[in-house]
Amino acid sequence: MNVLIVDDDREIVDSISIFLSGEGYKAIKAYDGIEALDALSENEVHLMILDIMMPKLDGIKTLMKLRESRNIPVILLSAKSEDTDKIFGLTAGADDYVTKPFNPSELMARVKSQLRRYTTLGSIGKQNGEIVIDGLSMNTESKTVKVDGEPVRLTPVEYKILELLVRNRGRVFSAEDIYSNVWNEQSAVSDNTIAVHVRHIREKIEINPKEPKYLKVVWGIGYKID
Repeated sequence: MNVLIVDDDREIVDSISIFLSGEGYKAIKAYDGIEALDALSENEVHLMILDIMMPKLDGIKTLMKLRESRNIPVILLSAKSEDTDKIFGLTAGADDYVTKPFNPSELMARVKSQLRRYTTLGSIGKQNGEIVIDGLSMNTESKTVKVDGEPVRLTPVEYKILELLVRNRGRVFSAEDIYSNVWNEQSAVSDNTIAVHVRHIREKIEINPKEPKYLKVVWGIGYKID
């Protein structure tokens, strides 16, 4: 599989490239957002590791441009560790976030996790057929979502969260429940992280996100699909 590394620090790009090669991945290198978009148009890319602070075109703007047409997993890199920066990146469409300086083994684990989810979308429960809830339909074979017949583009993480809730219609999932099911890990997670993904899904599937028809919040407990 091909992984695009985007960072204006060439030493970091070279270092990540070495670790990726050691895990059997092909590394594609870019040093700013413009080069990244060019590389995406010229190569088949399965995952992107993207630095936030870059010249010419920063990581957030690059990510937003990518999400106009591509659904590949994106792991953001940043020297900033504040929750607001993480939330901003996730809101823009990132799937994961790693703070510099990072442990290479942890980064490789996150790469593998994201690629595994990306290549096995629809693995929760049986994968045949279409699930329909009023105007919301999810096809678990083609991994597509439509609302009132119109296609909706979701990131891999957004798709997995929505599928988990749709397959368990009426059941309330806490933030920890969602994390353990979607990320396949038992670990503490910020409620804000899940809330950002849920808000992003709402903006895509609801006519009025402030008065949701499908994705409901059960205050103090979690989320469900009605």
